[in-house]
Amino acid sequence: MLDSTFIGLDVHKATISVAVAQDGRGGEVCHWGTVEHRPDHIRKLVEKLSACGSRLHFCYEAGPSGYGLHRQLVELGHDFIVVVPSLTPVKAGDRVKTDRRDACETAPCGRVEGSVGT
Repeated sequence: MLDSTFIGLDVHKATISVAVAQDGRGGEVCHWGTVEHRPDHIRKLVEKLSACGSRLHFCYEAGPSGYGLHRQLVELGHDFIVVVPSLTPVKAGDRVKTDRRDACETAPCGRVEGSVGT
């Protein structure tokens, strides 16, 4: 059975911030980097992330910039879920919003049992 890797995406018109959460409830979450929001760059990102042989599960906060991305990742055969921004857990007093932080907070959302699917 393949391990799962959960990828959180903070999607914008020109760029996508990427965070990776390893399988398991306590798996490490780390910021992977930022890529251009172009089909060729997304394909290369998927190739790099899938090189380790684990099953990829992508998730991002709902927004207008993710429709094409969703279609492309589903066509490539990967799971993709959309997270409602208002339901994303936030620590009390945590008001700083950055692309990196948003991606890191979105990645573990796919770990919730039963939420992984297309």
